[in-house]
Amino acid sequence: MTDTGGGADKAEGMPDNERARKEIRPMTALYAPAPAAPATDARTARKARFALPLRRIRPESVLLASGAALLPWLYVLARTVPSTAQVGHWNVAWVGLDALEALGLLSTAALRGRGDDRHRLTAAATGALLVVDAWFDTVTAAPGGELAMAVAMAACAELPLAALCTALALGRGRRTVRDDPRLTPAKRLTKR
Repeated sequence: MTDTGGGADKAEGMPDNERARKEIRPMTALYAPAPAAPATDARTARKARFALPLRRIRPESVLLASGAALLPWLYVLARTVPSTAQVGHWNVAWVGLDALEALGLLSTAALRGRGDDRHRLTAAATGALLVVDAWFDTVTAAPGGELAMAVAMAACAELPLAALCTALALGRGRRTVRDDPRLTPAKRLTKR
């Protein structure tokens, strides 16, 4: 039994803070999370059985294995894919790619304008799309004027925008005097 009046504790010479700790412990036990119940249905048991091995797989290992597996696949593609092909919905493919680029550029500008650090994610994705666009524009263009136009677009628009997006994705972003970690708080006040 716990003596809430403190009479027995004071008679024993117990300080008030020890008495408080003695009373708090049983209360914390009331709010402690209950131990997990054993899995009863087969679906929960299966999840529990596969949860542990999946945690041991590191993303770096998956990426390394996937990248290594693509190397022989590149050889297979180079030897088996025909150099020409009839493509349906060619216009839809290019409009879709350019629409994704426009969405990426607009969302990067909006996020950066608001000071949202997520602009780095959209900038990285948009930069990659712009490089892909430049690559496929130039390698699928017919020789002559079409190829010259594709190279001009890549050199003057797509690749410079991709470089800007990459710089935004990797850069430090807007840094104010307040955010500079090299300055002590006193120096930050004087720099404003």
